[in-house]
Amino acid sequence: MGDRPARHTVLVVEDDPGIRTLLTSALNAAGYSVVSAANGGDAAGEVERGRPDLIVLDVMLPDTDGFAVTRGLRSRGDYTPVLFLTARTDIEDRIIGLSSGGDDYVTKPFHIQEILLRVRAILRRTGGAPRPPAEQPPLRYADLSVDRERHTVHRAGAPVQLSPTEFRLLVCLASQPEKVLEKQDILLAVWQYGFAGDTRIVDTYIKNLRRKIDRAGRPLIHTVRGVGYCLRLPREDAP
Repeated sequence: MGDRPARHTVLVVEDDPGIRTLLTSALNAAGYSVVSAANGGDAAGEVERGRPDLIVLDVMLPDTDGFAVTRGLRSRGDYTPVLFLTARTDIEDRIIGLSSGGDDYVTKPFHIQEILLRVRAILRRTGGAPRPPAEQPPLRYADLSVDRERHTVHRAGAPVQLSPTEFRLLVCLASQPEKVLEKQDILLAVWQYGFAGDTRIVDTYIKNLRRKIDRAGRPLIHTVRGVGYCLRLPREDAP
């Protein structure tokens, strides 16, 4: 029967009334329930009241910026997926957005079909699809433990807090330890589409994940230059 987006609520945060109306109309037509806000303060209120399934968030807002809004949510333990909209095209801005906890990034001007595609993909991977009925045993490697049922991570017994996207990326690596995974394969497994071949999002998330996972122990996440990434012990520690 395909996707049933009507059960999802999308919060659109955009100060431009024309763009806000366009996004609201298109998302409504696609079957989503839509609420909107014109600034960061109103957006925070809508999140508290409605608990949306996804936020389409403009970076440039009159009272703050979308990166700060997202960091505020994450600091409070709210991991609602965020799709950034911005007129900025610099890669540094994209890295800042993804590092602040965003899930995807679209530059203006955009095609509305691209927005719908990315909204659908984000919801599919973050909660739009039902969980598998079979029990999934924890993934263990060295002193790392990843519990896919409880969505928890421990390193040397200490809990590690990850965003949903960081968690999926770690599962991707931990499911095949000591195997080098190409960036395009990681894109497909974690993000479910190819970002038009742009693998920089993988590099950004690996950097964030490495900072959290390898902070208090031997490095487990390794770069294989020109190919991709691998979860393994350092060579000198390998059996």
